[in-house]
This record gives sequence, structure tokens and C-alpha cells, in this order.
Amino acid sequence: MGILKVMGLKKAFGIDELFHDVNFEVGRGDRVGFVGANGAGKTTLMKMLMGQEESDGGTIQLDSADTIGYVEQQADFGEGTLYDEFRRAFDDIIELGERKRALEKKIAVDHDEETMKAYSKVVEQFERLEGYDYESRIRRIAFGLGFTEVEFAKDVQHFSGGQKTRICLAKALLREPDFLFLDEPTNHLDIHMIEWLEGFLKSYKGGVLIISHDRYFLDKVATRIIELENKTVTSYEGNYTYFMKVKTQRRAALQSAYEKQQEHIRKTEEYIRKYKAGIKSKQARGRQSQLNRLERIVLPPEEASFNYFALNTPPECAQRVAELEDVAFSFGAHDIFRNISLLIRKGDGVALVGPNGAGKTTLLRVLVGEIEAAAGRVKIGSRVKIGYFSQQHEGLHMESTVLDEIMYEYGIDEEQARKYLGAFLFHGDEVLRRIGDLSGGEQSRVAFLKLMLTGANFLVLDEPTNHLDIPAREAVEEALMAYPGTFLAVSHDRYFLDKVANCTLELENGQLTEYMGNYSYYLMKKELAAAEAEEARLEEEKAQKIKAAREKEKQAKAARKTGELAGQAVEDNKAKAQAELGRIQSMSEAKRTEMIQRAEAEIAMAEAELKGLEYQMNDPAVQADPVKSQEIAEAYAAKEEEIVQRYEKWERLTEA
Repeated sequence: MGILKVMGLKKAFGIDELFHDVNFEVGRGDRVGFVGANGAGKTTLMKMLMGQEESDGGTIQLDSADTIGYVEQQADFGEGTLYDEFRRAFDDIIELGERKRALEKKIAVDHDEETMKAYSKVVEQFERLEGYDYESRIRRIAFGLGFTEVEFAKDVQHFSGGQKTRICLAKALLREPDFLFLDEPTNHLDIHMIEWLEGFLKSYKGGVLIISHDRYFLDKVATRIIELENKTVTSYEGNYTYFMKVKTQRRAALQSAYEKQQEHIRKTEEYIRKYKAGIKSKQARGRQSQLNRLERIVLPPEEASFNYFALNTPPECAQRVAELEDVAFSFGAHDIFRNISLLIRKGDGVALVGPNGAGKTTLLRVLVGEIEAAAGRVKIGSRVKIGYFSQQHEGLHMESTVLDEIMYEYGIDEEQARKYLGAFLFHGDEVLRRIGDLSGGEQSRVAFLKLMLTGANFLVLDEPTNHLDIPAREAVEEALMAYPGTFLAVSHDRYFLDKVANCTLELENGQLTEYMGNYSYYLMKKELAAAEAEEARLEEEKAQKIKAAREKEKQAKAARKTGELAGQAVEDNKAKAQAELGRIQSMSEAKRTEMIQRAEAEIAMAEAELKGLEYQMNDPAVQADPVKSQEIAEAYAAKEEEIVQRYEKWERLTEA
């Protein structure tokens, strides 16, 4: 595999320049995080690398033999089931497998030299493409991304938008191309799926380029960060946290150098003014020439960031803000959760995590009273005012401007409204834009600001950072950390949860488990519990091995008693082998050659079948089925014994 090289790339739309002088490389084993604000041009640049967008200058070098896997944002699937869609990624391997089986049938009837050569070539190509492994690879990746065996038979057109994004991701990963281009791969994935993807990418052999606003994901996966800012790119070795550290240091050093240069310029200009007409005028003119030649340090524009603003302190409320007692909810006969009990106290910052479909949003809607629990009791504390942030932003007026949405809804003047909006990254004429014309992320920022201005003392937040770029996520984090009330947040953004939460609730399999810390604390406790469970499993396994060893010794003692009979059987087998050797030696040379060729063909076929059984044994779906697993294990052992016998026969033929 070669290296992807980008040199001097530039792009503009009319007179609006998107970026210029873009230079970077992605090689084997690189996992590059590509970051920048929404609208900076990250997706456009990635499409240019794919050849889907024309550049206005520069070059992209990529070996024609290198393959690229790309996660499409808008999926276009053919007809058929989910499994059919995954199998389409392996059309060439499936065709090779069919050719291999046809040749095997031909060899069984007629093992001429040309057929043997063709078979050997097909088998070599099939094994190089890991043909025996493709079905287990489909299951490994599909199960890792949350699909089930039952869903394999479902029509691919009937999946939701989020599920289709996961299908695209799975298809990009299946063939393990030389380069993987991933545009926001963690969107629509729950935390368990994101963790699976992290593990997959960390062991990936090819080059990976990832556009992502998921800082925790970039910390786990990226070996290098490329930032698109101020219409060009800067590369930083290391993960996201290291990138932020180095970037901060560089900005501080540049600021210091800028201030020193400005002081030098001020003193030089003062000297010139003082002496330009006096006896030191020659020196003054010399300093003016030096000043004219001086390369001025230019500071980059200040990053848009959260500026702390003082909201009105929310009203006081009871210490017990919200309580759930044995709450249950069902859709028809399907239980979403049952016997849920929970107490949220004043001042808590609570994170609610769990896999997609566990019922997190349903639990929030039960808590705020949008839907009624099937059983149990929901109690909201005295003087508690709830502010609910839903993913659909139902409270926004699409025809209003951003400024009017804030001014008229809360009765504040323009200056104050602009101050609040500036804290959430709306500056200048941006506040005059119509709500309906905003992106999903911009609407989220307006909705969150409105929520903060309601005076609610208990915020219930459903994915508040969805569709937000990193600066906007930081604004939401800072606002929540400055918020003096109580909040409960559902989110898959682990970096966000680490910063704002002091308690983590996990909803899984209909049950709620509480961890008294942020996401990292929750993860540490989960890993500790898993380690303890593994230690207990190993101890049990050790005890079983000791028991089996004792049983084996007992059987060995019994076997020694019948050793003499076994010895006689060995002598009989030797006599049979000697007799067969005599028969072979009496054959003609042509007949022996024909039998040797047939034996070699049978060995090749048996070894191919053994390898197929080996891949089946490693298939997660087979391992999950004890009966099927036992059947394949027995077939594998029988095939091994068959190969040993065939080699013994071949040795006798060649010896003769």
C-alpha cells in the first residue's frame, strides 16, 4: 500500500475561498483525526480526495492499486435483505468460491494436470482474499455495530436513517480497504458501538482519515490531528488532548512574541519621532528602514468561544428534585423497563447512558410527564420547574429571526439578547437569520439558550450536543458547568459527560444502575467488575481442568490394564500396511503415478475443507450456538484424522 499525498490543494466557491495551500500525508497505520468548525470545508476536502469534487489547484497522489472505503452520508441500497447487501461487498470472492467448487467436482471425476493447475490457482487467490473468512467477517462487523441475526433477513429498505448510516459504515469496513474515509462515523451509534469501532480502528492496518466532533473518540483512536482553520491546515502529532495542549502552547508563544514585537515597534517609532529632524536623523532613518523590513507577526482571529454570562439565578426548590418509584413502561407486550427507582437531588448533574433502544428517551418523557408510566410513581419536588430539551426542537418558531426569538420571548432588549447569543456563538448579522434557515446544529444552540433563559431549575436534556461542532459543544459544556440548578442529560458524547456530570446512570436490559461519578468513573467501575468476573471465570476454569486431569489419570490407569490388547492391535495394523505396500509395488509405474496424483488432489481438497471448518469454528454466530459449535468441532477433528490417513497413503505410494 502506498501513501496518500495532498500538496497545495485549494478550493473556492466564487469569490469565497474555502481553503488554500493544504498539505498533508496519510500512510499505512496512520489514524488521522480531521477537525474544524462546521462550514470550514472538511467534507468538501474529503470528497475531493475521493474524486467526487473538483479542486481549484494542487495535487492529490494515490496509487491506482490502492482501495478506498467511504461511509456515505446518503445511502443508496439495492433490493434484497440486509445480508444480501453485506454479501454484495464480496461478489468477487463469492464468484471465486463457485469456481473452486466446480473445479472440485471436476477433479473428483477427472484429475488431469490442467484442471489441477487451474484449481491450485483459484485456491491460492481465494485464500489470499481470505475467502473462507468472509461470512464470519460479515457477522463480526454487523454484530459489533448492533445488528442481529434476525435483522439479516429484513428488507434493507425498511431500516431507519440511523440504521442505514450503520449499514454504510459496516460495508466500508467489510473489505478492509487500504484507506478508510469516515465522515462523522459515531453519529447514530450508541456508546457500546462506538467503543467497538474504536477497538476495530486501533487494530486497522490501513490508513484512516476521520472527520469527527467526538473528542473522546479522537482521543482513543487518532495518532495525528489535522485542523482546518483560517482556510488552511495544521498538523499535530498525537491524539485530541495532545493537539489541544500543543495548540494552546503555540498560541501562547505566538501571543508572547507578538506582544514583544509590538513593544519593539512602539519604542522604535518613538525614537524615530524624537530624532528624525535632529542630529540623530541618520540613525532615525536607519531604524525606519529596519522597521519597514520587519516581518510583522499576525495573530490569527480569536476563536469563537463561550463568554460567561450571568443568568438569573433559578428559584429555590426542594432538595429532592425528582423521584421514580418502581416505574415501568411497555409498548404492547414488550417491556422497555421495569421496577425503575431513582432519586435526583438538588444540584446534581446526572448523565444517563445505555445502548440504543434501551429506553433512555422514553424514561425522560415519563419523567417530564409527556407520557404516562404503566406502573409505579413519578414525583416532582416542590417548586421544581422543568426545562425539557428534546431532539426535535418543537419550541422554535421557524419564521422568526434568531434575535427576535430571544428578545420577544423573554422580554429583553437587543443589547442583552446579543450578549446571550454571542455566548452561544451567534455574532454580528448572524442574529438576523431566520430560524428555519439555520442548520440542525445552529437550531440546537438557539434551543439550548432558550432553555437556559426559561428560569427552569431542573433541566432534562435529550442529546443536547447532537449536530454541534466542537466550539459549540464547549459552549454548552461551559453553560452547564456555570448553571446553578440541577440537570439530567442523555448523551453519547463521553467527553461532554466527563466534564459536566457528577453521577452516571446506566439503563440496560430494562434495569437502572447508579455510579456516583462521571463517565470515566463509570467506565472504571465497569472494567473493574468485568475483570473480577473474568478472574472468577478463570478460577472456575482452573478447577474444571484439575477435575478433568484427575479423571484422565483415572482413565489412564484403566487403559494400562488393557495395554497388551492394544499392542497386539498395533502389530496387526503394521502387518496390514506391509501387505498394502506389497500390492502397490506390484502395480505398473503409470498406475502408481496416477494414484499419487489422485492422492495429492484429495489431500488439497481435504486441507481446503479443513480451513473452511476452521473459519466456521471462529464465527461468532457458531460460537454462540453450543450444538452447532460441537458439530463443527467434531467434523474438524474427523477431517484432521482423514488428512493424516491420506498423507500416510501418499507416503506409501511415493515409497513404493
